Amino acid sequence: MILVDTCGWIEWLTDGNLADQYEACFEDVTQSIVPTSVQFELYKWVARKEGEQRALEAVALTEQALVVPLSTSIALLAADLSMAHQLSFADAIIYATARFHQAELITSDSHFKGLQRVTFFKKA
Repeated sequence: MILVDTCGWIEWLTDGNLADQYEACFEDVTQSIVPTSVQFELYKWVARKEGEQRALEAVALTEQALVVPLSTSIALLAADLSMAHQLSFADAIIYATARFHQAELITSDSHFKGLQRVTFFKKA
């Protein structure tokens, strides 16, 4: 299982500079998990840039994956990971969700660089 962070979804959807690196992550979205916080961030970003209809279409793509709501177990793990790695609330929830589900986190967000079970694609 993998968890593609919001920045990866945006790169892929907008054919950004790193779209080719993320392409393999989206070949079988059913093998991915998507925290509801990624849905929040993705919807907000796409709605602001491209409008509500496009944002709803983006979120519909995430629904093909296993969508994971925030649970008490994930929230507590996120708090511990936030303290240990100085992660923001959203980043901690995303990382904790990946760790809880034993998934590899795929990202270009430098806050995750060097953390366990993270594949990091450096932005140009």
